[in-house]
Amino acid sequence: MSPVLPTPRPSEEPAPATAPTLAATVAAVSDPALADVPPVERQLARDMVRHGLVVTPVLLAVCGAVWGWAGVSSCAYGLVLVFANFLLAAGMLGWAARYGSSVLLATALGGFLVRMLLLVLAIAVVKDQSWIEMAPLGATILVTYLGLLFWETRYVSASLAFPGLKPRTKGA
Repeated sequence: MSPVLPTPRPSEEPAPATAPTLAATVAAVSDPALADVPPVERQLARDMVRHGLVVTPVLLAVCGAVWGWAGVSSCAYGLVLVFANFLLAAGMLGWAARYGSSVLLATALGGFLVRMLLLVLAIAVVKDQSWIEMAPLGATILVTYLGLLFWETRYVSASLAFPGLKPRTKGA
């Protein structure tokens, strides 16, 4: 005869009702094979900002030599706008990638439009300020945006084995 074990008594307090979190919902609907994919968008954006910070002193010095203090402040404002644009794009695309290719495509296209409108708004707000010169602001935005995108192509890996940044070799 086997011993009879006492039945555990139910708890006096009801278990707290927990609403499903966004992460749990995403994990339930997303592909399990994608669970180990690194946050490629954030890696690329941070790397572009890091490279942008390397050339920042040169850009500030050139704008300061040509346009004075208004050129330096315009250049600095332009750099902040470009860096914020890259980081915002990475955040939006990283969020959208969890929900599938349709949401990713819509976010990429719609997000670009929204980010360009925000850029125009950020310029329109300060265009009449005494510390802004439009020529260095526009040149900084154009040169750094395109320059960093082209510079980053050297560091991007297009392989599925290493998505995002290329792995660094020991000799480099």
